[in-house]
Amino acid sequence: MGNGRAVNSGGNRRARIEAQRAAHRAAQRRFRLLLAAGGVVIVVAAVLAAVLLSGHHSSGTSANLPAGPTGSALTTVTDQVRAVPASALQTVGSGTVSARPSTISGPALTSGGKPELLYIGAEYCPYCAAERWAMIVALNRFGTFTGLTAIRSAAHNGGGNAEPYPNTPTWTFAHASYTSQWLTFTPVEEYTNIPDPSTGGYTQLQNLTTAQQANIQEFDAANQGAIPFINFGNKFMSVGATYNPSVLAGLTWDQIANDLHDPSSAVAKGVLGSANYLTAAICGITNDQPSSVCTPAITGLRSQF
Repeated sequence: MGNGRAVNSGGNRRARIEAQRAAHRAAQRRFRLLLAAGGVVIVVAAVLAAVLLSGHHSSGTSANLPAGPTGSALTTVTDQVRAVPASALQTVGSGTVSARPSTISGPALTSGGKPELLYIGAEYCPYCAAERWAMIVALNRFGTFTGLTAIRSAAHNGGGNAEPYPNTPTWTFAHASYTSQWLTFTPVEEYTNIPDPSTGGYTQLQNLTTAQQANIQEFDAANQGAIPFINFGNKFMSVGATYNPSVLAGLTWDQIANDLHDPSSAVAKGVLGSANYLTAAICGITNDQPSSVCTPAITGLRSQF
């Protein structure tokens, strides 16, 4: 990077991100080819109209799969995720993490007088779907979420072709709030999981600010804007999923939440291992506070960035 800014990124991380981008590009190409047929355009447009009129936000998923929890069931699941014991996180350690945050440098990224954690993702994205579980576990150690909604990543690209890791159970940050005395969490979900025939992609949900767009262009230029993109105060960043989303396949939200309490489970090894590295990065922007979270075992993980 110019202007004295540097990004540490190894060949393995670039290869992983390229594989993720290639899968998405292939899905988008198939979608555009199918849209070229007039009959398909009409059918897809009709389906999209019905979807939008129904107001069912998770309609980009298979109708044969159960919807995410709501009401008291949603409260139960979020309480389970919030209550992941420190002992489970400690036992998992680095878990089965396949990628770690990397070190970057630039002017301090702050908001509201606190260090800012910027997340850029999309609801259709299966890699974002996996990463949100780890982000929620990590961020719950520093503050409190309200308004989390259960969704699935996209099932297909509108033409019947499956996305990578389709229908991954997850959450959306689009309408959630987060409070913390230690940091400001700024999430941007750019697109829904509902195909948009007019663009060959997905329907727009939230827009990046000029500053956010500049940030992702500066620090994620090598990955061409791959998501999920997480910037920890301009000190660390993470791009793409940090563990294999396949560990969540076929599970319900309740099953995943329960597995997080079992450090021997594949889910815990992926999600909690990732959460520990994300926690270490967050501690790096909060001056290792609170000390009850930023223990030597956690802060020591930063030596691997």
